[in-house]
Amino acid sequence: MGHVRRLTFLLRPSWLVLALVVGGFAYACFTVLAPWQLGKNTSTEERNDRLAASMSEDPVPVGDLLAGPGPTVDDEWRRVVAQGSYLPDSDVLVRLRNIDGRPAYEVLTPFEFDDGRMILVNRGFVRPVQGTAVPEVPAAPTGEVSLDARIRMSEGTVAGKDPFTDAGYQQVYFIDAPQVAQVTGLPLEDVYLQLDDGQPGGLGTIPLPQLDAGPYLSYGLQWLAFGIMAPLGLGYFAWAEIRERRKTKAVNSAAPDADAPGDGVPDTRVPDSALSDGTVPGSDAQAPRAASPSPADKLADRYGRSR
Repeated sequence: MGHVRRLTFLLRPSWLVLALVVGGFAYACFTVLAPWQLGKNTSTEERNDRLAASMSEDPVPVGDLLAGPGPTVDDEWRRVVAQGSYLPDSDVLVRLRNIDGRPAYEVLTPFEFDDGRMILVNRGFVRPVQGTAVPEVPAAPTGEVSLDARIRMSEGTVAGKDPFTDAGYQQVYFIDAPQVAQVTGLPLEDVYLQLDDGQPGGLGTIPLPQLDAGPYLSYGLQWLAFGIMAPLGLGYFAWAEIRERRKTKAVNSAAPDADAPGDGVPDTRVPDSALSDGTVPGSDAQAPRAASPSPADKLADRYGRSR
């Protein structure tokens, strides 16, 4: 029962709320925050491996990758060669891009192969003018060209970020081939090409990602550490509270009652039956009434000093 009484303070609303907050935070660390960062670290390492492998591989005809079921994630960043021609007056702009730390529009132009199939080509970027205004975009060359590029997977879309027309251009928020196919009405492949430097129709070259894993692994480990430390911290504060309550109880139990008999102060009170002349009935002699001790005498007796 003593342990139960000492732990009843943990059932107070303030402690229950604190325990719920700490438990929820630890749960989020282990199930959401740490997996999020560790997952980004894994995907970044896989991308870097594919990109590094592509550096040593020779370009392949893009038609070889489009044959059969089509390219997979493992094919992303492969170097390819494409033969065909750009479709005129079909540029689509990608908004809210950031290239080298500055805002930019990326320019997408459909490209038709000799066999009639079509694919989206990211020709590079242009900088906005007068703040965020769309600049004049150079047109793609006409006629048949040969492109050196890298194959990329569609980025996907987010609800509420719908295409729209502004400044004479169709504009989108993501490089998503199916969405651009709906905007342009063209049967585009579900991948796109990103031009290398110095290609026909190329604009500002989009730099390749840096081959480093970034801080995601350390961030993930930090969230795991926070998830462990939070319950341990709560346990420490609970233990400190129990220890402090024990100390307080021990001090209160050891403190003497100043008004209780036997506390070291002589009982000099005169019985109620004492006579008016200072004698007590039944005594052999009438003795003078004992004088009441002064406050100084009481303190002296309490701390063991003689009067």
